[in-house]
Amino acid sequence: MKRAHYHAQYNLKYHLVLVTKYRHKVFTQPMLERLKELSSELLEKWDCECLEFGGESDHIHLLICTHPSLELSKLINNLKTVTSRAIRKEFEAQLKSFYLKPVLWTRAYYIASSDGAPLDTIKQYIENQGKEKR
Repeated sequence: MKRAHYHAQYNLKYHLVLVTKYRHKVFTQPMLERLKELSSELLEKWDCECLEFGGESDHIHLLICTHPSLELSKLINNLKTVTSRAIRKEFEAQLKSFYLKPVLWTRAYYIASSDGAPLDTIKQYIENQGKEKR
């Protein structure tokens, strides 16, 4: 699905994985549901969309659609900060035995572009640019 933002047509999708600090298995189903709500709301504020959300006890996966003028690192930092604060506040009793300091996420994250043509197809397309068809 193509979208428009100012003068650009785009289809930018990313797979984002966030992992809990020390890989502690802290998330319960209510926490995961709340993380989904918070993530979706925050992404809307950034003019983005959460296409899919999933998680386990120590990490979450998001499939997000963004616009081309977005700085991914700023979005991810904001997403981690906002969700960490809210989850630590709302589920303080469950989390205090795992974390003495106000943390939830590890500093690292995984992000990969997704959707579209396979890399080999794109490489072949680029290689063939400017060559005459015979």
